[in-house]
Amino acid sequence: MDLKWVLSALTGIGAVLAQPSAARAQIDYRNLDDDRPTLIEDAYPVERYAFEFLTPWRFSRERFGGSTHTFVPEFAYGILRNAHLGVKLPIAGTSAVDGRDWGISGLRLFALYNFNTESRLLPAFSLRSDVMFPVGSLAGEGTRVSLKGIATRGWGRTRVHINGAYTFGPDRRLSVAEASNKWWYGGAVDRTLFRQSVLIIGEVYALRALSAEPVQLNASVGLRVQLTPYMVFDAGIARRLKKTVGPDFELTAGFSRAFAIPGFMPTGRQR
Repeated sequence: MDLKWVLSALTGIGAVLAQPSAARAQIDYRNLDDDRPTLIEDAYPVERYAFEFLTPWRFSRERFGGSTHTFVPEFAYGILRNAHLGVKLPIAGTSAVDGRDWGISGLRLFALYNFNTESRLLPAFSLRSDVMFPVGSLAGEGTRVSLKGIATRGWGRTRVHINGAYTFGPDRRLSVAEASNKWWYGGAVDRTLFRQSVLIIGEVYALRALSAEPVQLNASVGLRVQLTPYMVFDAGIARRLKKTVGPDFELTAGFSRAFAIPGFMPTGRQR
């Protein structure tokens, strides 16, 4: 698949998305997406019948000098009241001897189902499954399937999130971007600044990329800002906590836009 063709197609999609009617106004900056801007996400899906288009960028520098630029266009759709489906097409550029090697880094399909919203006794809890297909020159080897548990609990303007994920199957070479690590788990705390429409987040997580690889321990901080009722800007920075493994640092920034397409909206009274 030609990378220039993919980039042209994504530009066209972005232009089209500027036209559909926007989804109902919401405080979307409170909805944590994975890697937006921290690895940990919250337990709540995209609003029913709403679309979300995300355009995150990430720069990662390794301890010994290697670096990666990643652009991950993503679509998600609220197919049910408590569930959404989505697709990602990671595009990465890695440092090489003769310059930078650009390519598609896999095709990821995912689904999230929220079993319960938060109550007095229980946190919100969701399960998410991801399937990564080896599409593109930087995609790694083999199809990988992962399962993630997500819990969210709030106290006023403060929320706590716990995530844990595991990838099934034998170890194989991972994709350059959006890699399906063998396992990872972590926790995050966020705080809402309602008057500024800003959410600030801090997290710590541990991961093992492959069974034979050492465990990484990393930390991230970030923010999400509601620019309009339908558009959110996010930015963050991550750093390894262990001297031996993990990114020297990572920077991320991006936009997301929620919208609705009239033809996908139901008519008449809903039961």
